[in-house]
Amino acid sequence: MSYFDNDGCQLHYEEYGHGAPVLLVHGLGSSTRDWEYQIPELARHYRVIAVDVRGHGRSEKPREPYSIKGFADDVAALIEHLQLPPVHLVGISMGGMIGFQLGVDRPELLKSLCIVNSGPEVKAKSPRDYIEIAKRWSLSRLLSLDTIAKALGKLLFPKPEQAELRQKILQRWPQNDKRAYLASLDAIIGWGVRERLARISCPTLVITADRDYTPVAQKQAYVDELPNARLLVIEDSRHATPLDQPEHFNSSLLAFLAEVEQAAPTANKDSNAC
Repeated sequence: MSYFDNDGCQLHYEEYGHGAPVLLVHGLGSSTRDWEYQIPELARHYRVIAVDVRGHGRSEKPREPYSIKGFADDVAALIEHLQLPPVHLVGISMGGMIGFQLGVDRPELLKSLCIVNSGPEVKAKSPRDYIEIAKRWSLSRLLSLDTIAKALGKLLFPKPEQAELRQKILQRWPQNDKRAYLASLDAIIGWGVRERLARISCPTLVITADRDYTPVAQKQAYVDELPNARLLVIEDSRHATPLDQPEHFNSSLLAFLAEVEQAAPTANKDSNAC
């Protein structure tokens, strides 16, 4: 268990394995624990660093407004603290947003980017969007974390055989700090870097579940705007793909990382960064 300080906040991270660095960034209300099916597989080939985002897990939870840019600055500070070469960053949901933010702000820190069930903006563009965002914002404040956990467990893992995964949500979600959780949700709403996607030139794999919150076509649209990206759809999956389809997810991610590593020496002898 390791910590470092950035901007007066103690941030928790974990390290496993050896090799090229792979940095895992979790989503809203999650922590390093939600990479439990990925870390052992990745650590057989890479140096894996999993971080608890500010306000989450074992990291401190300062009572102040949060922002996606601030989260990305924390990740950049961790990369610099560990004196890492350009990293393979894997981010799910809010973690994917952090990856996008880091990619447009500090492209030199990234060797590749894997975005999972996420997008480069959370902005209302229609009356329905405004209603959905307002609904989520309001319910998150009105409902207890226990109630949210029960609903989320059923939404993410509806199958009878997924009882163990539902139980993980029921156990872990209420452990969130409610104020920090809401501050993180506020950081997401209205955020966006879509107009700057051209800055992300490193190899990018966008993984989406076929039953994610947003449609596959929406991901394909922004993949088409990225200079060096491709889309992978994982079937029979919802928003928590690394948990509900770990074997397919792990094999796809490992294949992508191996491809980037093999191409790196010839692609650019001076720098492997974006």
